[in-house]
Amino acid sequence: MSTTQPKAALLLSGGMDSLVTTAIAHEQGFALAAMHVNYGQRTWQRELESFRAICNHYTIEQRLEVNADFLAQIGGSSLTDYSMPVSGADLQGIQGSSIPTSYVPFRNAGFLSMAVSWSEVIGASKIFIGAVEEDSSGYPDCRKIFYDAFNTVITLGTKPETDIEILTPLIEMQKSEIVRKGIELKVPFELSWSCYKSEGKACGVCDSCARRLRAFELAGVRDPIDYEERPHYIA
Repeated sequence: MSTTQPKAALLLSGGMDSLVTTAIAHEQGFALAAMHVNYGQRTWQRELESFRAICNHYTIEQRLEVNADFLAQIGGSSLTDYSMPVSGADLQGIQGSSIPTSYVPFRNAGFLSMAVSWSEVIGASKIFIGAVEEDSSGYPDCRKIFYDAFNTVITLGTKPETDIEILTPLIEMQKSEIVRKGIELKVPFELSWSCYKSEGKACGVCDSCARRLRAFELAGVRDPIDYEERPHYIA
């Protein structure tokens, strides 16, 4: 008797968190469909390249590349507004005490809404997103409580027969744990991209690069991507 794989949609940015999330979903046996959103961010071309390379690696054929550059028109983030400098590393900040300039206002709600729409059409029962709360930059839309609430929104705002759930397998992990999980799953970290500023070599000094480099240092392995600078972020 043949069995049909359950289908899951991935929100795949091309960063290391979404890469490891992809590997987890793949390991769990889902038939994967991947969505990538260009929202006018500084490194959109490099992120799109990573998205395509990761999809190729995991043989994900069903893909959707969405243009949501209205977020750049709205502005309010150093990732989309070139007049705002990208913040440097703030690894000592207390989560929730301040919101960094790289926060894109309510971005993940828009991404999830598009993913839910697509999932209804293609018959996906799960949506995977690589959100991280414990070791994030304090973004309000990376908190577990936000995703729990959004799952309620899905139930209330879709057809009665629709059954879609957002899964956040990394939400309670530290970045170093994510690196270790990726090593365990043999993920191609060299295909991922995390830098907020550069599309050639990663800058090494923005908050995203710093958190990534620190995570690899804590995990005891070298990050395989190239950096303009490679500071040490642990004593």
